[in-house]
Parts: sequence; C-alpha cells; structure tokens
Amino acid sequence: MNDSRTPAQHPGFYALLVLLVVMSVGPIVLMLVTSLRLNVEIMSDTSSLIFVPTLRNYEQVLCDVLWYEPKGIDSCDPTFARALGNSLFIATIATVITLVIGCMAAYAIVRFRFVGRDGLTLATLMLRMVPPAVLLVPVFGIWTFQFCIGDQCAAGTHWGIILIYVAMNLPFVIWILQSFIVQVPIQLEEAARMDGAGPFRTFFLIVLPLIRPGLAAAAIFTFRIAWNEFLLANALADRKTRTVPVTIVNSLTEYNIDWGVIMATGMLLAIPPILFTLLASRQIITGMTAGAVKG
Repeated sequence: MNDSRTPAQHPGFYALLVLLVVMSVGPIVLMLVTSLRLNVEIMSDTSSLIFVPTLRNYEQVLCDVLWYEPKGIDSCDPTFARALGNSLFIATIATVITLVIGCMAAYAIVRFRFVGRDGLTLATLMLRMVPPAVLLVPVFGIWTFQFCIGDQCAAGTHWGIILIYVAMNLPFVIWILQSFIVQVPIQLEEAARMDGAGPFRTFFLIVLPLIRPGLAAAAIFTFRIAWNEFLLANALADRKTRTVPVTIVNSLTEYNIDWGVIMATGMLLAIPPILFTLLASRQIITGMTAGAVKG
C-alpha cells in the first residue's frame, strides 16, 4: 500500500518564508506606522510602539483636495495634490501609448518577414538593458535645446516626459508581447481573412482578445516604471509638472525633515502599484511565465 501523505517540510523552509514575508511587508508596515505619528513623536528619544494614531500627516498632504478644512494646519501646500495629478496623467497616458505602439510592433515582428527582423528583435532587448542614467545628459540636452516647437521645448512639459517614458518602456513591451503573439494560432487569422476581415479588424478582433494576459502584464509593469521613475523626471520636469517621487525628494531640506509627512506621501505613492499588483496578480504570473512551457 502506497503512502500518499505529503512529506513534512523542513522547519528551515518555514523560517525562510517568514523571513521573506518580514523583509517584504516590514518596510511597508514601518512606513504606515510612521505616517500615523506626529514628527515630534517620531524624533523624540522616548518614542515607543504604543502611541495614539493621527491622520494629521495625511491631512497636511491632501489639504488641497479634501472636502473639509483640516484643523491645526497653518498653511496648505498644494504641491502634492498637483504632483499626484501629474503622476496619474503621465503614467496613464504613457502606458496607453506604449501598449498601442508596442502590440502593433510586436505583431509586425512576429508575423511579417522582412530584412533585419532578427536583428530588430535583438536590438529591442539591448535597448532594454540601457540604464536611464546613461540617457540623462543627451536627453536633457536634446529636450532643452533641440526638440522645441516655437517657444515651447519638450523639457518641463507633460508630453516631453511622456515621450521619454514611452521610449524607455517600449522595448520591454515589444519583447514581452512577442511571446504571447507567437502562441496565437495563425489559422485563426487566416480564417478571419477568408471571412472578409481586413488586417486591422483581424488584429483588433482576433489577436488582441487572445493576448489580454500579456497586455495586462505589460500595462502593469509599464505603469509601475512610469509611476516610480525619478531620475529623468527630476531632470526634465518643472514646478508645474513634477511627479510624486520628485516632490518627495524636494521636500527634504537641510534644516527640516518632516518624516511623518514624507511617510504619508510615500504611502499614498505606494497605493496604486499595490492595487494593480493585487487585482492583476494572475496576469503578472502569466506574463512572467509566458513561453516557459512548450507544447
């Protein structure tokens, strides 16, 4: 008689899991706890884990968009509310444009035969390996002195930052969507053409619905990169187009650091990526494991 019981895991396995959970969740918990305390309590030598939580830091950060007037706040700084709107607009538009261009480019690379196709695929991977710091100086020079329409240059504008994020994320989107388009049977597209569907109708009605997991995974990763990017945004954005990461760093001064407000801002910054990850975890796993099994 075969014993079908699952063998017990080694205690070290569970200890490793606990360690990984603490390393992943610990910084978030610490940031949340700090955001619920006043700066006086945070900097006090007698501070402890037992304290009275307060939403004062969140009220100070969101004072410009709240439906009520917060008490105990001397002046309302609209910087974060404006930065939050900039981040949402830039990250969303950049993600949409990147997906539209990326899925069409990936489809052309997979389905069409042309000279240099293999080299183009390799070039997309090589471009993805270029760190943004290498592009900072040339992009800043071009966007400031060359890429101008009339008196308006790309540097310091929303569309200038969006174009940079599209160019930065496009190789990754093309690379990840190729593995999904390859798995779409060519017979489905041939049957659609025989029924009278044109190339665009075939692409939008046949191919796109079948690669939705890939589009979701690419959208999540692209949005997170555009949402959290700091280096290029710090160099190209001005006061009106600063994103949340740039605003957080600029709030650090030599004479005063309000850790409570900074942690509250960090928690608000972390909410959209966390929600995306929780709501689309299956699509992320599908996108990461695409092409791992052949058959």
